[in-house]
Amino acid sequence: MLLSLFIIFNHQLLDAMTINVPKDSQKPREDKLLRGLLSEEFNEGSCLSRCQSSLYRKPSRYEPSQYLVSKLRSYEMLHKRCGPGTEAYKRATEQLGHDSRSVGECRYIVWIAVSGLGNRIISLVSAFLYALLTERVLLVDQRSTDITHLFCEPFPGTSWSLPLDFPLMGQLDSSRCYRAINWTRNIPSHLSLYFMHDYEDHDKMFFCERDQNLIRQVPWVVFNSNKYFAPSLWLIPSFQTELIKLFPEKDTVFHHLGRYLLHPTNQVWGLITRFYNAYLSRADETLGVQVRVFSNPDGYLEHVMNQILSCTQREKLLPELTTLESQVTNKSTSPKLKAVLVTSLYPEYSEKLRAMYWESPSSTGDMVQVYQPSQEMFQQTDEKLHDQKALAEMYLLSLTDKLVTSGLSTFGYVAQGLGGLKAWMLYSPTNHSTPDPPCFKAVSMEPCFHRPPLYGSQAKAVNSTRFVRRCEEWTTGIKIVDSAHVF
Repeated sequence: MLLSLFIIFNHQLLDAMTINVPKDSQKPREDKLLRGLLSEEFNEGSCLSRCQSSLYRKPSRYEPSQYLVSKLRSYEMLHKRCGPGTEAYKRATEQLGHDSRSVGECRYIVWIAVSGLGNRIISLVSAFLYALLTERVLLVDQRSTDITHLFCEPFPGTSWSLPLDFPLMGQLDSSRCYRAINWTRNIPSHLSLYFMHDYEDHDKMFFCERDQNLIRQVPWVVFNSNKYFAPSLWLIPSFQTELIKLFPEKDTVFHHLGRYLLHPTNQVWGLITRFYNAYLSRADETLGVQVRVFSNPDGYLEHVMNQILSCTQREKLLPELTTLESQVTNKSTSPKLKAVLVTSLYPEYSEKLRAMYWESPSSTGDMVQVYQPSQEMFQQTDEKLHDQKALAEMYLLSLTDKLVTSGLSTFGYVAQGLGGLKAWMLYSPTNHSTPDPPCFKAVSMEPCFHRPPLYGSQAKAVNSTRFVRRCEEWTTGIKIVDSAHVF
């Protein structure tokens, strides 16, 4: 079993205010606001991760467009005018239940948390993108997950939490479903959208231009979603020009919006920084390895371990093992310390990797140290500390220099997107054997939309556009790519 030395997340949480920044980060915080992405209107102590993240992460090679920065400032002002506690919000809630074409300035999106944390995060970012495109205010339903345990408020001077006295609180999951609306008769005051793995053709009509013209008139839109539906927004003609202005580098949607929205709370930030300072900060190179096996959720699989080794050594992410005599002959003149961060529900993957590099020298002479923050054994969605650990591990993976993730895993999607990394993704094993090749380098750091609408004109658009492509790990899915990087 994993030594308790490495399971620091299971220890009593320390006061996050005692966080120490890395020694090599005692320098002016030139990128504290992420090149204008973040607002200056925050008290630094209220959310340490917002002001300290640039000390732990290398500057992003992707610069947000000035148009995106301007759009975010405009959104923040809109949220202040229309958010909870304002007269505008009060009037908007009073109009619920009364069909009307009078929308006014304040229109809203209510986002409902569904499925595991990775799914929730990619869905939340998609909903915020839609809010930017349609000038709506994003409000987060607190019933299933108290998001205040995970993330700081992202918008200055206001809140993104949907008040618990919201008039439709008991009806959000089904009220005025999209499929039941007769658009020829009236425009409803609220509308429920269903974007889950089992959504049907009538739900997918949301992505048609004609329906978007009607939905724009609805004051309240409720999102039930666990998918990254942002790629399909790029295929709606009326959104394309705006999206290209917002994201000239098209595969930076999640990277920029994720870094803008997702700031871990002080408690979660304490988990992140204590682990980073203890185990990763002194390394010359860091590698993240995220392991999620969907075919066998009950434990360790030897062929998956072989796949991880084959991928990391074939792609020269980790050195091969050798004998002591060969190491003396081939030893590097300047050996490096490589820290490997493994995240998995199970301890065996990191234990075996650690034992290999302890028992045998590496062919390069480099020293490889392996760490795993937690071993929860099974997913515990909506359990507070479990979700906090999961978020901390996603964030830690995003701080590594290079990254290996399991294909189809939203956990890995979040890590590579926040880090601005194009991960090596492990192919899904079949027939209990190691795939050959074992992994591939992602063409984009964007998450995959696993269940897009593939019908009619949109299916044709996917085949013709230069900025949406089929996912490498799931050929019926689509993802945003940047043509300048692909061709």
